[in-house]
Amino acid sequence: MKERLLALKEEALQELAQVANQQQLNDLRIKYLGKKGPLTEILRGMGALSAEERPVIGQVANEVRGAIEEVIEAKQAEYTAAETEARLSAETIDVTLPGRPAARGAVHPLNKVIQEIEDIFIGMGYTVAEGPEVEQDYYNFEALNLPKNHPARDMQDSFYITEEILMRTQTSPVQVRTMEKMNGRAPVKIICPGKVYRRDDDDATHSHMFTQIEGLVIDRNIRMSDLKGTLLQFVQELFGSGTQIRLRPSFFPFTEPSVEVDVTCAMCGGSGCRVCKQTGWLEILGAGMVHPNVLEKGGYDPQEFTGFAFGMGVERVAMLKYDIEDIRHFYTNDLRFLKQFVHL
Repeated sequence: MKERLLALKEEALQELAQVANQQQLNDLRIKYLGKKGPLTEILRGMGALSAEERPVIGQVANEVRGAIEEVIEAKQAEYTAAETEARLSAETIDVTLPGRPAARGAVHPLNKVIQEIEDIFIGMGYTVAEGPEVEQDYYNFEALNLPKNHPARDMQDSFYITEEILMRTQTSPVQVRTMEKMNGRAPVKIICPGKVYRRDDDDATHSHMFTQIEGLVIDRNIRMSDLKGTLLQFVQELFGSGTQIRLRPSFFPFTEPSVEVDVTCAMCGGSGCRVCKQTGWLEILGAGMVHPNVLEKGGYDPQEFTGFAFGMGVERVAMLKYDIEDIRHFYTNDLRFLKQFVHL
């Protein structure tokens, strides 16, 4: 039996030396060390040996198995290393290649203009106030000198939810809420940016939803000249130091007197072009001195306090500032349009 074991060892080692791949190695492992292999068969016959022969044959059998397993493990390590090397070579990343540039986002032009306007007025000592977009009729109209059935309500075709609740048509309700919160204290110096809603047909210059920024100043001895000086400084910081303004008489129920404010055309500098229709001026906002009735509703004595208010459409300002011809571009999320503002 000892001779058979030694002969089996030589045979196995010779075959293992000629192995060329992983499959052949696995086949030889099963052939010599498997449950039906010759080594297992020899070990099953050890029961017929004498007590003196068993330890000797058992030691030889273990040596034969160990020798075969050692060669198999060495071969297996070679194949594993070769396979790992091949995989690493196939999956190698060329770190010298240029990276793929990540797409850069940009601040939306409307948000950019809002931020610029806020920065200008914050620099003049204003604070930013906000209020609800779903508003009470009282704050949206009545407290702004627009009682029920007032004809001026027709100027703002509204989205009503109930008889007393509507989508705000202007950010002026924030001014009323601020006056109430101040409880007659002065000074008040705020701007109110936000979305507003009106029933309007969408076209190149109109939208049922748009963005407004309004301002309010209340204190003792506030005059029309303060309003003009404030607006002149604002437009010069927004459009350039050479920009001028002109005030034209107008009507708003919540201010008296009221004015429309024009600025010199940023495209032609006031000489006349297609944008300003050869007039040299562009309308930008409405303003005026706060109506005494509005001051009273807000808790201020109009005999002691005066104030001015102004309001502008952010889309209008952005269209003038960036020469955009269609308001709908702001809301279509067209990347071709938005990418133009990445570097501004």
